[in-house]
Amino acid sequence: MFATHADPVGVGHVASLARPGGNVTGLSMMLTDLTAKQLEIAMEAMPHATRVGVLWDPATPSHALALKALEAAGKKFEVKLQMVPASTIEEFDPAFTTMTTDHVDCLLVVPSVFAYSYRTSLADLSLKYRLGAVFQQKEYVEAGGFMSYGADPLDLYRRAASYIDRILKGTQPADLPVQQPTKFELVINLKTAKALGINVPPTLLATADEVIE
Repeated sequence: MFATHADPVGVGHVASLARPGGNVTGLSMMLTDLTAKQLEIAMEAMPHATRVGVLWDPATPSHALALKALEAAGKKFEVKLQMVPASTIEEFDPAFTTMTTDHVDCLLVVPSVFAYSYRTSLADLSLKYRLGAVFQQKEYVEAGGFMSYGADPLDLYRRAASYIDRILKGTQPADLPVQQPTKFELVINLKTAKALGINVPPTLLATADEVIE
């Protein structure tokens, strides 16, 4: 049973969302699709950006799928993507240095448990190197990051409880389709935006679920 799987079909943990098969099911956070959506929102917030840094973790299986989705989205928005790997905290600063040397205009951090553990460090580095960074979870923004967009994990956890109840009462996981998120959150840190000189479009602010000032 999983509650926030990045991409259960893509990494081969289930046969399909509708018919998972096997003995595992749960809820997906749609990382692959939402990473491309994050790039779209980044372009809306920073329309003059032409080079986007992408910080990803080679040790996270779902990230290879997310990078493919980003490459397709990058072509759509006609932006150059600079893919920079980092699997340890010691690699963060060199990764940001590389992106700065390559003159990226903003940053997208592909989510992982590892990155989440060091969200404050990532938020601090994005400010240090003056990069408007887009994350998936609002905790990054609360730590000082610029913006986040993703599925609401608390909603996924609440919905997972009903599946756990059904499985404990005898329902086979193979008979329970993998559910996708229905609630999403856009969070913007205006204090960080001002520090970075980013003028967030009013239309984007109007759609935000939370604005930190």
